[in-house]
Amino acid sequence: MSSIHPTISAFLDYLKFQKRYSAHTVVAYRTDLIDFFDFLQGQYQTEHLSEIKPTLIRTWLAGLKEQEQSAKSINRKISTLRSFFKFQMRQGKISISPMATIVSPKQNKRLPHYVEKKDTDTLFNHVEFADDFTGLTARLVIELLYHTGMRQAELINLKDHQIDFHRAAIKVFGKGSKERIIPVSEALLTSISEYQQAKKEAFPEHSIPNLLIRPNGHALYPKWVYNTVKKHLSLVTTIEKKSPHVLRHTFATHLSNNGADLNAVKELLGHSSLAATQIYTHNTIEKLKDIYKKAHPKA
Repeated sequence: MSSIHPTISAFLDYLKFQKRYSAHTVVAYRTDLIDFFDFLQGQYQTEHLSEIKPTLIRTWLAGLKEQEQSAKSINRKISTLRSFFKFQMRQGKISISPMATIVSPKQNKRLPHYVEKKDTDTLFNHVEFADDFTGLTARLVIELLYHTGMRQAELINLKDHQIDFHRAAIKVFGKGSKERIIPVSEALLTSISEYQQAKKEAFPEHSIPNLLIRPNGHALYPKWVYNTVKKHLSLVTTIEKKSPHVLRHTFATHLSNNGADLNAVKELLGHSSLAATQIYTHNTIEKLKDIYKKAHPKA
């Protein structure tokens, strides 16, 4: 597959340096493309762009389905190939994308998991966090995720200077380094200020610019954040998923349930399109159905 490597590499460089995709996303694209071209080489002894026809792609996708890969997984691979061949067209390597006639399999729409309002109230008002720097960090991690809806990676990379106490807002750098401003409450700002003071006292020589650090003075990492969130959510809810992303869903759902404008929720989450935000209206409709059933005499 040596002749295709420069083609894949050029595309990955484009994702990395021009689209500014995360390392995790670039690895996913790379894996999909290598799997696809390994299939072409193994089954058809070809790896040249001009020879890749829709029938070859459909054969590969049919094989994935036979392996019982989910519609979500297959759709991701289709999306990878669409982007890849679109890039090749822009580069003048091909004139027509072989993906033009490829149809994505339908996915079952799953409503995002979220924590009920009564359970978040219990979490912040009644759960006791450890009375040390670990507990202080754990509480602020969960408060920030719930009160701002930021992504786990955004939280880990959050710097002290991104907190604007004067404007009561946090500047967040999202996917593709896109900047957004999230307004926050005075209560959250107080928690942040108290944490910063505790951090100074615990680590007077501290030089890491990150707002949140572990008890050893080093930056947070994904597994630490995940375990912290899971541990504390397990105390208040029985929902299946208890990840940092669930708190992002919870933030959006609670806003939506309380009548927040969908465009405003989109801006706060840093979504590039309204379609990604509309999943939260489904949760609102489910809530309204529940209220209707319980409250309407004829329900």
